[in-house]
Amino acid sequence: MKRRAVETEDLGEAVAGLADALVALRRPEDACAFLEDLCTPAELEAITDRWRVVPLLLQGVPYREIHDRTAVSVTTIGRVARTLERGAGGYAAAIDALNTAGTRRV
Repeated sequence: MKRRAVETEDLGEAVAGLADALVALRRPEDACAFLEDLCTPAELEAITDRWRVVPLLLQGVPYREIHDRTAVSVTTIGRVARTLERGAGGYAAAIDALNTAGTRRV
């Protein structure tokens, strides 16, 4: 992905604005439409691949089995696992929110 020189502060504000837009969408079908408009098919596939492996990793499923079930690369699975351990906590927050709402669709 091509990177532009962007101030970290500006990027943080842009990410916060994107997060605000996602949170403002109350219906899942509106969020899906927003994501389809926002992302290329390849980006959407990459994002959904990462999200699909999160619950499997949290259940302790081995990487190879996750790959066999999802066809997601072992490299991507490993990156998601590292992010679960050392990331910003977003995956865990999303899983917790879905569990609390009773709408877990992963």
